[in-house]
Amino acid sequence: MTPQALVDRTPGLADFSARELADTVERYVRLRTGGTIRSLHVEVSEGEVTLSGHTSTYYNKQLATHAALDAASELSLTNEIEVC
Repeated sequence: MTPQALVDRTPGLADFSARELADTVERYVRLRTGGTIRSLHVEVSEGEVTLSGHTSTYYNKQLATHAALDAASELSLTNEIEVC
């Protein structure tokens, strides 16, 4: 494969490791929620993203859900963020 072909190619989720996907989802969530999710942890395994942490509002939990789905729309999502 030529270097230009690598640049032009659009990567799919299968081209990233679980850690890279988790890091990407975490960045999306932090940006979308303004860092309001305390102890945010993102795990990716077997086609599923799991969010965990704590926040003070259901709105922030919902923002985290939408951010994670935007980052990894091809995977299923479990949001275990606690509102307290």
